[in-house]
Amino acid sequence: MATDTLTSSEYIKHHLQNLTLGQRDDGTWGFAHSSQEAADMGFWAVNVDSLAVSLVLGALLMWFFRRVAKKVEVGIPSGAQNFAEWIIDFINDSVNSSFSGKNPLVAPLAFTIFLWVFLMNLMDLLPIDLVPELAKLVGVHAFGMDPHAVFFKVVPTTDINVTLGMALGVFVLILYYSVKMKGVGGFVGELTLQPFGKWAIPVNFLLEGVSLLAKPISLALRLFGNMYAGEMIFILIAMMYSAGVVLAPLGIVLQLGWAIFHILIITLQAFIFMTLTVVYLDMAHQQHH
Repeated sequence: MATDTLTSSEYIKHHLQNLTLGQRDDGTWGFAHSSQEAADMGFWAVNVDSLAVSLVLGALLMWFFRRVAKKVEVGIPSGAQNFAEWIIDFINDSVNSSFSGKNPLVAPLAFTIFLWVFLMNLMDLLPIDLVPELAKLVGVHAFGMDPHAVFFKVVPTTDINVTLGMALGVFVLILYYSVKMKGVGGFVGELTLQPFGKWAIPVNFLLEGVSLLAKPISLALRLFGNMYAGEMIFILIAMMYSAGVVLAPLGIVLQLGWAIFHILIITLQAFIFMTLTVVYLDMAHQQHH
């Protein structure tokens, strides 16, 4: 395990560090060797691990449902078709209960968000050292990298860049449909005339502006915070395996218990992100007079 060569503090930092690609201070491009070097790379640095895992999971999601759609049977459906139909019915029921408008985009968007976020969260159930150790083998033997400089976070939703990116995508849709459904004047009026009327426009704008900006921020931070905390607990439990014959068996029990409980958190966070997205879009479609 990594704890054979790293201290406890180094082990934690190693598992919480992304594989970041960016421009170094000397002008060359490469992978960061520390969190400080990653931070110094600035805005255009890319967390390769988060991007790669999320894209692979998205591709697998599209491949699975495309495969099921091509083999749809009217008679006796397969297990995969039953599962796909159950997921679709579940998403449709959730959307119908939260969205009062008419928009053909909302249900497919909710479907994509729930399953994609769920799959990204699900990576948290992989053994904590499995993927980082595989990445270290590839980095060392294929690219000649320093083994202590090969980082890999397998859970994209523990990366604030991923959760904030998805939340900003939802925010763009909120702004688009707010303007489309209410017009520019109606949207501006909603921000400046509520809740206290035209005599308190500055106060109204401050309150409504904060409320509007809080939507993507809360979406991003809620998902990131819950998944980051869950990942941290898995890391702390994993450290018990190298703490002696007394704590190692306890670590196995705790890891199993936390993994079972974490399944609920994984599903719940995906459902919350989806539901809040639908609710926010429903609010964007409503017209206030």
